[in-house]
Amino acid sequence: MPGRIRATETKCLAIDLGASSGRVVVGELAQDCLRLEEIGRFATPTRTAADSGYQCWDIDAIASEIERNLAQARLSKGVTSVGVDSWAVDYVLLDEDLNRVGVPVCYRDKRTTGVMEDVCGRLSRGEIYGRTGIQFLTFNSIYQLAACHAQTPEWLESAAHFLMIPDYLHFRLSGVLSNEYTNATTTQLCGLDGEWDRFLTRSIGLKDSLMKTPVAAGTVLGEGTGEARGLKVVAPATHDTGSAIAGTPIAGPDEAYISSGTWSLMGIESMVPIANEPAMRMNFTNEGGMERRFRVLKNIMGMWPIQRLCEEQKVRDFGPVVERAAQEQPWRAIINVNDPEFLNPRSMTNSIREQCRRSGQPVPETMAQLARCVFDSLALSYRMVKEQLELLQGQKLRRIRIVGGGSRNVLLNQLCADACELPVTAGPVEASVLGNLCVQMIALGAIENLSAARELIGRSFEMQAYQPQRSVPADVVLRFEEMMAMDEARGQACA
Repeated sequence: MPGRIRATETKCLAIDLGASSGRVVVGELAQDCLRLEEIGRFATPTRTAADSGYQCWDIDAIASEIERNLAQARLSKGVTSVGVDSWAVDYVLLDEDLNRVGVPVCYRDKRTTGVMEDVCGRLSRGEIYGRTGIQFLTFNSIYQLAACHAQTPEWLESAAHFLMIPDYLHFRLSGVLSNEYTNATTTQLCGLDGEWDRFLTRSIGLKDSLMKTPVAAGTVLGEGTGEARGLKVVAPATHDTGSAIAGTPIAGPDEAYISSGTWSLMGIESMVPIANEPAMRMNFTNEGGMERRFRVLKNIMGMWPIQRLCEEQKVRDFGPVVERAAQEQPWRAIINVNDPEFLNPRSMTNSIREQCRRSGQPVPETMAQLARCVFDSLALSYRMVKEQLELLQGQKLRRIRIVGGGSRNVLLNQLCADACELPVTAGPVEASVLGNLCVQMIALGAIENLSAARELIGRSFEMQAYQPQRSVPADVVLRFEEMMAMDEARGQACA
């Protein structure tokens, strides 16, 4: 049964960080409705570390932007709390004196090349998956930390505290050291019981004292300091996908979601993990969610190729790209968007063209053709994951809900409906912000539970409906399936 809205007026502040930009948003619960006010946006930049050459996050620049926007947000009277969510797997190490050790390396850095294979040579994939239920991605924290142990062991020798990116920013805002559950599960070091798996942490050379006992999403960490003074610092679902799914008005287990942004995270919400052999073979993950639910999902390389294409071809306005792509010939050229060569290539444009050339397909030349290639390929990836989800849970899906920035892409939404042969509901766009805010409001007692929060979101924000219109030609489906089978046989997948 849905819960209740317990407060007539509540204001919270969400800091929502993506791998390219961040935003600070005030959410106000008033008159049984939720309203948003964006305070500001800023880049989440990376830089090259002078000593190690690693690609790392400019965490001080990000923290400074947060403080600047917090100062602006304090002008909005009545704000009572603040919480941070961000991308997964990356972390900060602190020593006993709470000074940073090393640099916060970005998951796109090359230091983990070959590390997953090395770890899985010592610990079987079956054992790792059986303990964690987490998909094998080359940049998972377990492999980053194993790389750190091999390449910069002095960092781990000096480290006393392991904080994921939102944990570290909460520390900057409150002075409290914590590890929040939903993000902890993405490391592939957290057990299905929600506790750190000491067998795995020790196997890669970590001290037992390095990690804190994970706290649940919705934990009040403490009182804010500095620009956060006077506010309660609350850990939302600190993994941005965890917040996004909390902010998605899912109606039941027969509805799938796609959190569409830099990555497309596609899955279902389950009260129990699905961590069997078929799930491992298909590389599904069981990330932690709000109220200890599980996000059974798969990573798909979402808008990242488009973001890189726009950067390389100096395209500032994305809207016309979608419009022109809609006019291009459909299914002309398709790629495996999860091929590792697309993770961080020197040139995304050249990488896409080269994969099409190697596979004997027409080579996309214009920006519109390149974009159409990516959108068609994403839709076919959604179709594949939809079929795998139905197989895993033993029932058909009846709807797909697309949330996040990608939900504004009308072409991709329609392609998803067509390829998956299911109705699609697009929106809300700001799902991760909404989930962050609602978890804070649950922590403060303003909203009773997740069901009440989703009902509130559903009546507060408009959503768009798409129906299947055109089936994907059978030869295109076969071409895609053969491509994926060949890549799987070669072990070529970063997700």
